[in-house]
Amino acid sequence: MTADHRYRILHTEASRGWGGQEIRILTEAATFQDAGHAVHLVCPADSDIFAAAPDYGIACTALPIGRKRPAGLAAMRRFLAAWRPDVVNPHSSTDHWLAALARLTLAHRPAIVRTRHISTPVSRGRATRWLYNRGAEFVMTTSQSIVDSLTGDGFLPAGRIAAVPTGIDTDTFRPGDRAAARRAVGLPADAFVFAIVATLRSWKGHAYLIEALARLDHPGAMLVIVGDGPQEAALRELIARHGLAQRVVMTGRQADVVPYLQAADVFALPSYANEGVPQAMLQAMACETPLLGCPTGGIPELTQGLTAATLVPPQDAAALAAAMRAMIAGPAPAEALHALRARVVARYSRAVMYDKALAAFRFAVTASRG
Repeated sequence: MTADHRYRILHTEASRGWGGQEIRILTEAATFQDAGHAVHLVCPADSDIFAAAPDYGIACTALPIGRKRPAGLAAMRRFLAAWRPDVVNPHSSTDHWLAALARLTLAHRPAIVRTRHISTPVSRGRATRWLYNRGAEFVMTTSQSIVDSLTGDGFLPAGRIAAVPTGIDTDTFRPGDRAAARRAVGLPADAFVFAIVATLRSWKGHAYLIEALARLDHPGAMLVIVGDGPQEAALRELIARHGLAQRVVMTGRQADVVPYLQAADVFALPSYANEGVPQAMLQAMACETPLLGCPTGGIPELTQGLTAATLVPPQDAAALAAAMRAMIAGPAPAEALHALRARVVARYSRAVMYDKALAAFRFAVTASRG
């Protein structure tokens, strides 16, 4: 293969939901398409990513791959045979199984590069061991901590896995005028705003942020929650129980989160499980917004040495409240904020993601044909 070889890359996703994983898939696909590769996505017809793919300019075909069923396996096999990708990039367990089994019966067998997005432990059973070692030539993860968890006991050899963090568009996510951003999204100019951008799932820690806000004796502090999801009703009930309706804004899902990140005094994401390197945290860093989070998944490696990032124990509202008080009392200096963006530009840009993912695809294609 020459350095300028262009691949046919098929992304597969069985999940029907929406969050950082789906955004990563579409962002990576668009980045490779912009570089001249042929890119396609297959996913269930009723999935959020199927609806969003046209907005990213990604060709998408609906297949019944939401569950491990014969119909999904047959559909995957037909598509692989017709489209003939060089690389299949599955993003969830179900579609990985379907792709790995389907290619066994094909004369043209594409390479498989599995992306592992989250830090949830992977089973060490015989079937999963086959899936990751024989059903894929290479594994990409979103953080080094996930690499370590999959190689530390010999589950995967170190030469067949690499961290490929999600790339952020640093032209879109950049510092802005806070007052103008607040006017644009209807937030008060004189409040101290903590913002979280995340799907409303329990492990993202929204409930702990609300509990922490209730503990603050600072009437000007408020919380902005951007996103939707299964925990919405429970969070609204918690807000009402604490009498915080005037201090918590729930915006729902927003197509453009930049003004919320620029309007915030602090970006908070107290996740306690299932994180790689959270995209919203990277986006906030690119906007030079201070961080408040927990040492979960890839967050410690992302924030190491950054003085504008505060990490507290997970599932601890009291610790969150104490950190929030400290951040209100002592804002981060300008040089610390500049360091947030500098890290994203150096390590988490779309160009860095492209180069690392392309290396993974090259390795896998070579291995599959060797």
